[in-house]
Amino acid sequence: MNIQNLLRYVSLALPIFFFFFITPTTQYHAHHHRQQPIFNDLTIHTFINKTLQWKTRLVKFQGHQLKLSTPTIVAAICCFIASSISSAGGIGGGGLFIPILTIIAGLDLKIASSFSAFMVTGGSIANVMYNLRTKTDKSGRMKKGLVDYDIAILSEPCMLLGVSVGVVCNHVFPEWLITILFAVFLVWSTFKTCSNGVGYWKTETAKHNESRNGCEKVGNGVTKNGEIENLREPLMGVEGKENSGFPWKKLMVLVMVWFSFFIIYLIRGNSYGQGIMPMKPCGVGYWTLSLFQVPLAIGFTSWILFSKQPIACLGPNKQGVNKLIFPLMALMAGALGGVFGIGGGMLISPLLLQVGVTPEVTAATCSLMVFFSSTMSAFQYLLFGMEQTGAALVFSFICFVASVLGLVVVQKAIKEFGRASLIVFSIGIVMALSAVLMTSFGVLDVWQDYISGSYMGFKMPC
Repeated sequence: MNIQNLLRYVSLALPIFFFFFITPTTQYHAHHHRQQPIFNDLTIHTFINKTLQWKTRLVKFQGHQLKLSTPTIVAAICCFIASSISSAGGIGGGGLFIPILTIIAGLDLKIASSFSAFMVTGGSIANVMYNLRTKTDKSGRMKKGLVDYDIAILSEPCMLLGVSVGVVCNHVFPEWLITILFAVFLVWSTFKTCSNGVGYWKTETAKHNESRNGCEKVGNGVTKNGEIENLREPLMGVEGKENSGFPWKKLMVLVMVWFSFFIIYLIRGNSYGQGIMPMKPCGVGYWTLSLFQVPLAIGFTSWILFSKQPIACLGPNKQGVNKLIFPLMALMAGALGGVFGIGGGMLISPLLLQVGVTPEVTAATCSLMVFFSSTMSAFQYLLFGMEQTGAALVFSFICFVASVLGLVVVQKAIKEFGRASLIVFSIGIVMALSAVLMTSFGVLDVWQDYISGSYMGFKMPC
């Protein structure tokens, strides 16, 4: 019966995904009475040129202000769907929001990036509120939480440091190199994530069969009617920790990390000299403050790295995971996120799954880290004179509602079918879509630079 319900849910979801795929290529046709086929000449050169022309016309139509038009409404619907999918995996979804806002809504890349920061913040707020809820069992004792604060504290400082390093690399690297790196890493991550998802699914299936075969045994979670009480629980388990109370101390450490890095960003400003203190862009003071992030990240990471409390996860060989691997993964994910211009949540999530962190703990922990990183980006955009704040808040609210809906649907599906692997597959879907959209977007920019004769080599950081 559960398999039939699952197939029914999948059949209901397919039209939504079909709409998500075909809408970006059809929504703008309503604004043109005369349409010419794109594939008159089946050459890559012609196809790319016509796509660039279509994108240019859409940008001119939209202008510098986001108008209430058909492209805007379609972009909002696509962002709603993207956010609902992303929320299940605890990742931000910036890899989907930016292409949607630039290709469909016709926003400038800089404005789209600022919108994306607010939208990711809206979705992450919903995730954090859901995951920080305190639950009690039948005896009144607090259940173990999903968020692993130790992993968050170990990862967040190095992720923020990696983002700063990645932003510098983004200015230095040519566009074609960034596109290649993004495509290679996303394809690899998508493959590993889907492989993990298949592995979790097989394990869950095996445990389902074992539970059904053992339903005759007494005292093994079986009711008098022979029904298995725990069959619909997530069979992969949740490797959280038993909590005697809310971990205020660890949460305050995360707030201190956020505030410390935010103060540095606020004083330093950006490479254009926008900051609260008069400072020469890319001068001695600028780079001194930038380098101060290194000992700051090391200090916060050492707080828990050398503590005696173990990390609650097992590696592929069922052995304890070395704590040092988490800040190293976060540093790499943050650096790649800064290079690609997206959040690090989508990049660190498959890495956590790879070292053995369960899907539910991965989603909850990543959502908390995404919340801190996205709010920092959003505050920086506000302080540096962001345009169209009202429209950004509207899109942020849309993503908040979509994330709540996505979380409720996925959690009900997990309870119904006892498959936490659904979280892994949702992460894989977002990463696959991001790989296609962001890579296509990068290819268009590289081709436009090539045909215009622009410089395509390495650049100075300032």
